[in-house]
Amino acid sequence: MSNGEPLISPTIPNTHNTSNQNLKVFKRDPQHRIFVNRGLHLDKIKFYGFDMDYTLAVYKSPVYESMGFDHLKARLVDIGYPTDFLRFEFDPAFPVRGLWFDKIYGNLLKVDSHGNILVCIHGFRFLKPHEVQELYPNKYIQLEDNRLYVLNTLFNIPETYMLACIINYFETNKEYSKTKTGVTYSNIHMSFKSIFQDARAAVDWLHSHGDLKSSTMANLEKYVHKDDRLPILLDRIRQIGAKTVLITNSGYEYTDKIMTYLLDFPEKYGSRHWTSYWDCVVVDAMKPLFFEDGTILRVVDTETGALSIGHHLGPLKSGEIYSGGSCEVVSRLLGAKGSDVLYVGDHIFGDILKSKKIRGWRTFLIIPELTTELQVWTEKKQLFDNLTRIESALSDIYKHLDSSTLERPDTSIISQKLRAVVHELDMSYGMLGSLFRSGSRQTFFASQVRRYADIYAASILNLLHYPFCYMFRAPAMLMPHEATVDHYSVNDVDSMPIVFRSRSSSDAGCDALASKRPREKSTEQAVSWPEPPLKVVHIHDDGDSEEDNSESSLSLHSVNSNCTFSPDNEHIN
Repeated sequence: MSNGEPLISPTIPNTHNTSNQNLKVFKRDPQHRIFVNRGLHLDKIKFYGFDMDYTLAVYKSPVYESMGFDHLKARLVDIGYPTDFLRFEFDPAFPVRGLWFDKIYGNLLKVDSHGNILVCIHGFRFLKPHEVQELYPNKYIQLEDNRLYVLNTLFNIPETYMLACIINYFETNKEYSKTKTGVTYSNIHMSFKSIFQDARAAVDWLHSHGDLKSSTMANLEKYVHKDDRLPILLDRIRQIGAKTVLITNSGYEYTDKIMTYLLDFPEKYGSRHWTSYWDCVVVDAMKPLFFEDGTILRVVDTETGALSIGHHLGPLKSGEIYSGGSCEVVSRLLGAKGSDVLYVGDHIFGDILKSKKIRGWRTFLIIPELTTELQVWTEKKQLFDNLTRIESALSDIYKHLDSSTLERPDTSIISQKLRAVVHELDMSYGMLGSLFRSGSRQTFFASQVRRYADIYAASILNLLHYPFCYMFRAPAMLMPHEATVDHYSVNDVDSMPIVFRSRSSSDAGCDALASKRPREKSTEQAVSWPEPPLKVVHIHDDGDSEEDNSESSLSLHSVNSNCTFSPDNEHIN
């Protein structure tokens, strides 16, 4: 943070005389950091859009999930399920986001980005590899909407555990006959698909008609985190000339209660109504429909909650509340273009994927679980060191072996140790492991984060630790041949087949290429060859792709090892 002194641009050291090992890249504290998938210049953002639930209003875990689970089991009993369900107790150690539910076999699946099954659970029972193979050939399944449901949101956590509880109940109860696709009791058959549909309908009912929101509003301190830094962040965004926009699926009454609670700090910031922090507020947005055709944009009467008739034609005013609408209409009334908007949300599909694919907004994904993920990543260093030692021992076994080796080395002990360490590491996150990986394999959820979230963090408040002129740059996405090979490792180049892409006359291959060029004749026009560009033409990063970026017009010959850069342009955030 600036102390009033003028910022001095540091000089980049001469890399010809300095080892990279001596260079230190500044990194913020992991819990305060924003992580980058694609480059983003904050000074180009003119509109900051925010979701509310689990973005601004972060619900306290596990008490909030436990409360939702209790409401869910009561609803299922009300619609006819056994009263034994009331004895179910929420276990926060079991569920994780991003699982797929197979409606045919009633299994919860943890899969990688390609659909390969990493973990398969039926009720509370973890299926063995041969059991998975029987149900899913090659341990693979393709994502199909009519068969699979992706439990991607934090609101899905109670539902995920409830599905496991229900199936475990029926599978272990001797009164029910089990089939491959469901259970039978007397003259009634319940398929796993119908059980899922009942659970899904019960969840939707709780959010639209049940007591979930009223229970939350009745005890906000118990269920919702409150932080006095949130008003500071919103004010700072508006101070730099950007606009703040709230777009939530929640209705006006609930939004009013939550936002009043989150932004009411009379002893610090005086008596301010929560709408004074926003340039535009949209409730009942019905995302992801909001990013497509949307609905009618109406004005909310804040006294009665009633909606105006007809389409609101504008303008959008600070202090007013709007209902419905669409991204296209709201963007037009605000004067916002796709790349001008940074949308912050927690829902990988409803917030991030749709706003990115359909509207081209820049995206900031909030992942509250990231705090735990980073904690395990740092505190379990010993386990990661053990993995390195085991892999080193395995490499030593094969070190002097090649295709002439006839005797197969015994690696069984090392394999057992490797599996034990990987299992201990997975259990450090919870019974179903990390949100982002299983062993060395990244999950489907992780692949969606990489693909659709430009930046991501554990909390929106992490923005406070960055200036609003910050240039986020992504670390290099290395291929295995880049990540595992040192720059000085490949020495015996002559023995390797080479595809030449150089015009160097010292290369025999290039000499041969040059010999094939048509000879110039005085009576013919000289053969032209493309000239290497003297300016940056390759788009290396989305954040550098706009034509008004002055850096892209720099002549390469004008850049040398003594040029200066802003101190905030760190490579990895």
